[in-house]
Amino acid sequence: MNQSAIGSLVPRQAPGSYGLPFVSAIRDRLDFYYFQGEAKYFESRVEKHGSTVLRINVPPGPFMARDPRVVAVLDAKSFPVLFDVDKVEKKNLFTGTYMPSTSLTGGFRVCAYLDPSEPTHTKVKQLLFSLLASRKDAVIPAFRSHFSSLLATVESQLVLSGKSNFNTLNDFTSFEFIADTYFGVLPSASDLGTTGPAKAAKWLIFQLHPLVTFGLPMILEEPLLHTVLLPPIFVSGDYKALYKYFYAAATKALDMAESLGLNRDEACHNLLFATVFNSYGGLKVMLPGFLGRIAEAGEKFHQRLAAEVRTAVADAGGKVTIEALEKMELTKSAVWEALRLEPPVKFQYGRAKVDMNIESHDAVFAVQKGEMLFGYQPCATKDPRVFGSTAREFVGDRFVGEGSKLLQYVYWSNGRETESPSVDNKQCPGKNLVVLVGRLLVVELFLRYDTFTADVGVDLLGPKVEFTGVTKATSGPGAV
Repeated sequence: MNQSAIGSLVPRQAPGSYGLPFVSAIRDRLDFYYFQGEAKYFESRVEKHGSTVLRINVPPGPFMARDPRVVAVLDAKSFPVLFDVDKVEKKNLFTGTYMPSTSLTGGFRVCAYLDPSEPTHTKVKQLLFSLLASRKDAVIPAFRSHFSSLLATVESQLVLSGKSNFNTLNDFTSFEFIADTYFGVLPSASDLGTTGPAKAAKWLIFQLHPLVTFGLPMILEEPLLHTVLLPPIFVSGDYKALYKYFYAAATKALDMAESLGLNRDEACHNLLFATVFNSYGGLKVMLPGFLGRIAEAGEKFHQRLAAEVRTAVADAGGKVTIEALEKMELTKSAVWEALRLEPPVKFQYGRAKVDMNIESHDAVFAVQKGEMLFGYQPCATKDPRVFGSTAREFVGDRFVGEGSKLLQYVYWSNGRETESPSVDNKQCPGKNLVVLVGRLLVVELFLRYDTFTADVGVDLLGPKVEFTGVTKATSGPGAV
């Protein structure tokens, strides 16, 4: 339906039902985790009601969330209402219908839980922008150093056992890389030693357990993970150890925070959250997602990537530079396509600030002030009305040339890929860094290998990737 026709439609109530209080929310939670799975949960309800905007319950429900009822926006056209901070409030909605205890973040509501209208949001986000700007020259050398070591380990493990688990290696490497990039101090060289990733993972689980399944029997998981929040006391020692590292390593950033009017302690808790939850947590999910999609794209696509990467690096005098990376159109496209299909964060929330109308491709829906809006990003970024018959497939060159017009529908960063984060919105402050890191992984792979193979499965938070073989580069800087 065209835009003028949509504009002439009378707004109606979104279809769907919340069912019986308490009982229906629990039944829906079981569908989400066990009987259907998250993707089928949303897709089946879209099919049932014939609408991509509808009323449903979302997990975790009782007893963790006071109110599981949402208006879900599940197509590319309706989803962006969640980015409009003039229309939706983002206060305490980072994890949705429940909020982890602030005991997990030093007693502070960190930036992710603040609405842009709150003064501290502006200060913390400006701190993050300043930190990223001050450390921009560290990204490429730090990534190449840490991930070349990772790939050397992959090769050794392949010789010994014929396989190498990327996720396991990535957990340690990404933790070291991101801290090294931001602060120039390796966690492994501090009192944390090699325990940082494990402590970080434990702390993340205490915040995210209502939204995941460990694959345990339902009779165990429901009371343990999905009914009440885990007591913060059981992770307080791990958090204190992480905080100690950040307080010592981030001295310059904390000085910067004080100049912006932030309390040093509050700033440190925010830096910890942004580094461990947002950055490290994102890389834990994102990099295996990238690698898995590129592995499955096959040798012919690998040949195209290798040719582009090696040509651009050769033209830059054999160096990996920002200018060289900008010339890699296919590499950029492949990274955006992986982010479209495997967004690090799948759920978005916002509470309506005003009465409003939301447009899908086919209808207009009335939403009242105070209602919770929810978006499941994979539904929006795999919308066939935008991406056609290949919407669910990895098309590595989708965004090359004229295809770049579709970038406005890539939403992984809590905003359009064509927009930029600012202190006035909730778009990821590290948006450009994430895309850069994705490109660097592709570059490191194809300077080193002509092609590679891997088995791709499912892990707790996203894809699980296991290398099964690599073919060393036969041309270019990495040729053997």
